[in-house]
Amino acid sequence: MKVGEFEMHEMAEKTTLDAKLMAFEDRCRKNGLKITPQRIAVYKALINTDTHPTAEEVHKMVREDIHNISLDTVNRTLLTLAEIGVAFRVEGTGQPRRYDGGMEDHQHFRCIKCGKVIDFHYEPFDNIEIPAHLQGQFQIMRKTVYMEGICETCSEMSSN
Repeated sequence: MKVGEFEMHEMAEKTTLDAKLMAFEDRCRKNGLKITPQRIAVYKALINTDTHPTAEEVHKMVREDIHNISLDTVNRTLLTLAEIGVAFRVEGTGQPRRYDGGMEDHQHFRCIKCGKVIDFHYEPFDNIEIPAHLQGQFQIMRKTVYMEGICETCSEMSSN
């Protein structure tokens, strides 16, 4: 990447980050929430990683800037962010709850050996139809696809 391309890439990332922060602040206001330094720090930690961190991992990231923030504050903030729709919980079987700040259409795959969660996007999954027998019984809030299996790295290690 040339210097000019690198600078343009950095500017585009900053613009995207700024737009996400503005949308976050707007969502907080619409939900009657104060825009606190703690909420901003937790949200930034989520949108600046693609690792789907646990509350403990987010706490570790946020403590670099806000040294006295408690794990309880981080946990409650993550739950609040999920409730207002700026993050969501990536649930897995028997694993600690993980969080995702990427709200664009995507799905998740979790390796059952190493626990890594990756995003992928398969467009047909975006418009999954709700079965007719459920349509009148529930208010559908979100449709997700979550797959579990063995990642390529763990599969290669098993075969060696």
